Amino acid sequence: MSNSQWGERSPAFPEPERDRIDFVSVLKALADPVRLRILRTLADDRYHPCSVREYDLDIHKSTLSHHFKTLREAGVTSTRVRGREHAVQLRRDDLDARFPGLLGSVLAAAADVDA
Repeated sequence: MSNSQWGERSPAFPEPERDRIDFVSVLKALADPVRLRILRTLADDRYHPCSVREYDLDIHKSTLSHHFKTLREAGVTSTRVRGREHAVQLRRDDLDARFPGLLGSVLAAAADVDA
């Protein structure tokens, strides 16, 4: 499904505005092997469904939802809803604007991380 089909932000899934993304919150959100694996999947800058299979993780759906919430509230990802479907995308432009070079460095270092 193309990115344009996912629509706008939902008030049910709040995320900080670009200028409110906090460096320490981003680092805390990324300091988890599961979230780093999620980040690697999202590195293609497309929306991905919120399913365990999509990320090749051996965790429960509720645990995955917790990780998505942590990433979204830190400003790392954006969640969109269409009907009963949810999708997540990396906020690359916002992160690169706030913290130039951080995302590229984290993705390079996370290449060998297993969850």
